[in-house]
Order: sequence, then structure tokens, then C-alpha cells
Amino acid sequence: MSERDAYDPGVPCWVDNLVPDPESAMRFYRGLFGWEFDGPGPGGYFVAQLRGRDVAGIGVQPPDVPAAWNTYGCVANAEQVTEAAAGAGGRILMEPFDALPAGRVAVLADPSGAAVGIWEPRERRGAQLVNEPSAWSMSVLNTPDRDGSAAFYRDVFGWESEPFGPMSLCRLPGCVTGEPGQPVPRDVVAVMAPADAEPHWSVGFWVSDADAVAEKAPALGGTVIAAPFDDGGMRHAVVADPAGAVLQVTTAPGPH
Repeated sequence: MSERDAYDPGVPCWVDNLVPDPESAMRFYRGLFGWEFDGPGPGGYFVAQLRGRDVAGIGVQPPDVPAAWNTYGCVANAEQVTEAAAGAGGRILMEPFDALPAGRVAVLADPSGAAVGIWEPRERRGAQLVNEPSAWSMSVLNTPDRDGSAAFYRDVFGWESEPFGPMSLCRLPGCVTGEPGQPVPRDVVAVMAPADAEPHWSVGFWVSDADAVAEKAPALGGTVIAAPFDDGGMRHAVVADPAGAVLQVTTAPGPH
């Protein structure tokens, strides 16, 4: 399941990073993950690739918006989903608009204030490689209101949530994603965690060696937010790129 050509509605399908200086960000991620870049496309947007397959986006940061990694959920109709979000207590931060020929996009805020994108695909279906080293693995909603967030994402994306220790697993019944043998069910599409800061969506990537990535990040102009640590039987680190956009890296399980 590492290679993907399409996503079911309700499944997170894409991540991107909006920064003041895309060229600086591309140098950082080229050195950190070995990404190549296709572009620029409309609006100065670049698509990061591994083995010629799309893995993430790098774009220009809008005014007054902090540099950050963003998560987008696949939807069949952007207008209908923004209406559902407003009805469920969310706010529309950016009304649906065309990003042709790739698709149609909007940005919502859930009731806690965490921003999440929605993506109505056309030519770009989403990330074409996931769950392998240097590719996106999972997005996590950091929220102080687990019950309220669970209700919102159920109404907007159709997710069901269940406790998993201090966190919650967000599941889309009938969806088969993830990797065989993973420690959580394969219909898990996202995770909710208690917020220790402002509510937000965070993005995680698998890597071959989290310690090596943490060592490399400062030399590329980034910073180490959390030095490598063990949790849940896996090795993690948290780093930030030169613009301050934060991401978690996790040593991928199995041979690589």
C-alpha cells in the first residue's frame, strides 16, 4: 500500500508546507529526505517527489499565516463539505477555489481552532507514495477537546473515533489504508492527541533513521525541537525547517 493512485472521500490525502522562501525549504528537504521537485506550478507551488511519485507540496506562505505543514482530506464536493463544516461548528478560513488542473481546495477550522484543508481531486489525486522512508505516514490532530473534535470530524469526514491510551484513533469504516501488520487497524486514517499547545494538525514522516535525520537537520538550516526518543516501540524525533515549520520523523519499521 505504499503506492497510491486514489483516496476515498474522508481520507487524508495530501500534505504541504507553506513558507516564505520555497527555495530555502526545497534545499532543506532535498538534503533531509532526498526529495526532487517538480514546478513551479500556479502560484509558485512545487511538488516534492520520490522515484518520480508525488509525496508533498511546497508553496508560498500567505500573509500573516505562520509557516506550517498542512493536512488535506479528500472530498467528493468541496462546497458540500464546507457547508457541513459550518453546520458542525467549524469556520471557513478559505472558501473553495480552483487550483487547476490539480483540483479544488478549501481550508476549514474545527471548533477548537485547528486548521485543516479539504481537497476535491482532479488531476492530482493526492500523495502517490506513503508509509515508506522519506514519505508521509500519519497526521495527528492535537486538541484539548477530544469529544468535540470527534463529533466535528464525524459530521464532516465520516470518521469514527475510539480511545487508544491517551490518544484516539480516527477510523473510516470500510477504508483500507496503512500497511499490513501495522499496530493499529487499517481503517485508521488519523490520530487525535491531547494538545500541549495551540490546537493544530501535525504531520509525521517515516525515515530510515530518526537519529540521523535529527543530526542532519541543523546542518541544513533547521532546528531540533525534540531530540530522538523512544515511544510506542518506535524511535522518533521532532525537527523544524528553516522557516520554523515543525514535523515529526519516525524510524520506519521493518527493512528499508
